[in-house]
Amino acid sequence: MKRINVVATGDSLITMKQSVHAEPRFLEMVDLIRGADLAFTNLEMLLHDYEGYPAAESGGTYTRADPEMIWELTWMGFDMVSTANNHSLDYMYGGLITTLEHLDAAGVPHAGTGIDLAEARQPAYLETPQGRVTLIAASSTFASFGRAGAARRDMHGRPGLNPLRYETWFVVKEETLKTLKRVAEEMELPGVVQPEDAYYFLRNKFVVGDEVGIHTKPHEGDMEGNLEAVRGAARQADWVLFSLHAHAGRPGDSERPAEFIEEFSRACIDAGAHSVIGHGHHAMRGIEIRDGKPIFYSLGNFIFQNETVMKMPADFYERYKLDPYRGTPADAFDTRQKASPRPGHPASKWFTEDEKYWLSIVPSMTFEDDRLTVLKLHPIELGQSRPRSQRGRPMLAGPELAEKILRTIQGLSKPYGTKITVEDGVGIVEL
Repeated sequence: MKRINVVATGDSLITMKQSVHAEPRFLEMVDLIRGADLAFTNLEMLLHDYEGYPAAESGGTYTRADPEMIWELTWMGFDMVSTANNHSLDYMYGGLITTLEHLDAAGVPHAGTGIDLAEARQPAYLETPQGRVTLIAASSTFASFGRAGAARRDMHGRPGLNPLRYETWFVVKEETLKTLKRVAEEMELPGVVQPEDAYYFLRNKFVVGDEVGIHTKPHEGDMEGNLEAVRGAARQADWVLFSLHAHAGRPGDSERPAEFIEEFSRACIDAGAHSVIGHGHHAMRGIEIRDGKPIFYSLGNFIFQNETVMKMPADFYERYKLDPYRGTPADAFDTRQKASPRPGHPASKWFTEDEKYWLSIVPSMTFEDDRLTVLKLHPIELGQSRPRSQRGRPMLAGPELAEKILRTIQGLSKPYGTKITVEDGVGIVEL
């Protein structure tokens, strides 16, 4: 019987050394990661020496760290990483490709980005004494130019990330649709009725129905392309992990993933994935067990050092109405912390002010053959109250905070029928 223990974490925005620290709760967490047969994290940090050029759009902070930071992650025990996220193209193709070169040089298998779509969607493999593990990674949150493009026989592809786009539409009452049509007529704005009885107004799709609200579904081509990769990998490896970076939540409830995320994640399990590891929201979301396999809709942050990036381009200063030619990154980060988040930002207030972005879990999964037999949730905290120079470094949470974290994940997982008990400060998922 094949058997493996897998530890997974959420987003790692790493800029500072971890190996210099020695607090007992930090080292105990490191031992947990090292003790797994395989450990995964989402590398939401570019590794380069500014060979590339900053993009006009970024995922927020323009992420960049010393390339040696990959050795800090391997020191902690991580074996595989995802590179598909909304920061993948912060420094255009130069930053992306240099990051991949440093990962290759360090011998760290990675998935989610590449020189074209085929490479970005390609599974990464790792042989372990317990069997062969594969990782496929995608992102549904990215700048418009960030997704990889397919190559043709007469044209090369485009570097970028493996996308999972999604379609959005609005269900409204009949009288609301009539109002939209009247506004379009009065303002001489474009409004088109399509054969499926949908009305397109300002590039948004509206349909009449009873389930009033915003709805989403996966992009058909991206979904099938990714599921094809899962089905192929399941025939080539003993265990398949799928990493999905996604910010989108339900209207009015950002802690619940958008509909397309749930639909796609379930389809991944059905196609042969042993676990879907979600992140990107920067806070925890619920856990679903489907056919004996776990879906983590968001593991939140693991390392969150996005305020200690060495340099920021002029565009970042302009975003906060600062002189783009003077000042320091500290000035920009201070101003951002005082500002209101821009529209559409996943945070209702800046990350530094909301505790949920500094609390998370590290799941430890044991699979026997193709079924999950043990799932333990280890609460961690990232030091919200510490100064910027120390904030964002993870360690196991103390008893009181651990109880709070586990109560939170219990509540978030309840809509999926997932039951979590607590034993000695660790969550145990009932299987």
